[in-house]
Amino acid sequence: MAEKIEVMISEEKLMKRIDELAKEINEDYAGKELLIICILKGSVFFSCELAKRLTVPVTFDFMQVSSYGDGTSTTGSIKIIKDLDGPITGKEVLIVEDILDSGRTLCRLLSILSVSNPASLRVCTLLDKPSRREFPVDVDYNGFEIEDEFVVGFGLDYAQKYRNLPYIGIVRFEN
Repeated sequence: MAEKIEVMISEEKLMKRIDELAKEINEDYAGKELLIICILKGSVFFSCELAKRLTVPVTFDFMQVSSYGDGTSTTGSIKIIKDLDGPITGKEVLIVEDILDSGRTLCRLLSILSVSNPASLRVCTLLDKPSRREFPVDVDYNGFEIEDEFVVGFGLDYAQKYRNLPYIGIVRFEN
């Protein structure tokens, strides 16, 4: 089975929306230092583009969690592959995620991280699929609300392919 990628959100639209999100974040965190937790691997592109536009002091940490195998659907279980390198107690924390789907992964992450008593714990996601939500998650900064399509590009992958696309595309499977 072959895949065809159809552009959903152009690179230009992505950059414009990231500019807008950065402006909001800069206003909300004025006078504070922000710790961005980049969720690997999918949010690397988004985190980097966002961070380049932030004017507040920023530090980074990374987590890698998995709820997908090499397919197109979630396995239902959450596995922490890489944990944070440092403590987050008392820090202004912003989780940067590529896509919010069922909410299972993010709900679990928020639960785990809140135990460490950060000064604040907020969420910024590039893409949100509200029709797929199974777990309640509050998103503070939302890039785009999208329909229930399997998407790739700008960090998102299908079986580790297509992360490097400069846009968000819908995967169409062809025989």
